Amino acid sequence: MLIACSTSCNKEWEDEQYLHMASFKASVNDQGVTTTYVRFKPGGVVKYDLPVIMSGSTMTSQSHTIHFALDPDTLERLNIEQYGHRKELYFQQLPSKYYSMPESVEMPAGECLTTLPIEFKLDETLDQADKWVLPIQILGDQSYDYQINPRKYYRRAMLRLLPFNDYSGTYDAAQYRIFLKPDVKNPFTISSQRAFVVDDRTIFIYAGTRNIDYLDRKQYKVFIRFPEKGTDSKLLEVWSDNPEIELELDEKKACTFTMNEEMDELKPYLKKIYITLYLYYSFKDYTTVPGTKLEYVVEGSLAMQRNLNTLIPDEDQQIQW
Repeated sequence: MLIACSTSCNKEWEDEQYLHMASFKASVNDQGVTTTYVRFKPGGVVKYDLPVIMSGSTMTSQSHTIHFALDPDTLERLNIEQYGHRKELYFQQLPSKYYSMPESVEMPAGECLTTLPIEFKLDETLDQADKWVLPIQILGDQSYDYQINPRKYYRRAMLRLLPFNDYSGTYDAAQYRIFLKPDVKNPFTISSQRAFVVDDRTIFIYAGTRNIDYLDRKQYKVFIRFPEKGTDSKLLEVWSDNPEIELELDEKKACTFTMNEEMDELKPYLKKIYITLYLYYSFKDYTTVPGTKLEYVVEGSLAMQRNLNTLIPDEDQQIQW
C-alpha cells in the first residue's frame, strides 16, 4: 500500500509540475474592473499591451498559442453584482469600431510573459459619461496545449477605459464650494471632482455635487476648454450642452487656470505638474424635485498634481496614476 501511494503521489506531482496555465496580469479594483489609462489621440491609434503570463513549476520548453475572445456574459453578471437593476449605471461594452486586437498571441518557448496588443482608436464620439469596458477572456479547449488559470480574475480582464489628456484626472475639491440659493453661507462640499476627456484640450466635469454614479449625470455636464498650447492666455471656456440647467458664468469673476511644474528635490527624475482650475458659475437642478428648479452657485478651485517618471522613454507611460 505504501509503494502504491508513493507511486500515485509522484505521478500527481509530475502532472502538476508540467502543468502550464495561462492568465492575465491585470489588477482589479473594488468594482471588479481594471482601470486602463489610454492617451486620447484624435484621429490616431494608441497601442495598449495587456500582459499575459504562463505559470507553472517549470519553464515551458515549447511555444504556446494563447487564444482570446470577448466576454459579454461576465460583464453582464458584473453589472448585476455592482448595480442591481439600475441600468443607467451599468458598465457598457466598448463598441468594436474603437479598438482592434488579435484572436491569439504566441508565448515563446522558455518565456513566461507576453502581451496581447490592443489598438485603441478613440475620438470625440465616445461619450465618457458612460463607463466603457472592454471585456476579454482567455479561451480554453482540449485541443489547446495550455490550460486556463481557474481563478476568476486571472482568466478574464475587464478593462475599464479611462482616456486621458493633459488636463483630465481627479482633482482635489477642498476649495470648491456649492451653495443652494438663497443660502450663500453654508456650502455643500465634495472631496474630489473627476474631469473626463472630450478632446485633446477639452474636459468635462459634473455640475455641483454630481458624479458618474448619478442617474441623471448626462444632463449636468460642464465643459471646460483650455487655450491652444503656446498662447499666454489663462482663460477657460466654460459651457453646458443642456440649456435646461441654465448654466451662467459669474460676470465679475473669470474662469481661469494655472499650470506649473517642478522637479522633485529628493527624486530628481520625478517631474511634478500642478494644475489649478478657478471656476465660478451657477446652474439649475430641474430633475431632483419634479416641477421645481433648485438654483446652485458654484465657486472656488479644483487642484490636481500629476507625477511623471522621466526615466521612462514613452511619455504616455511616465504618468504615475
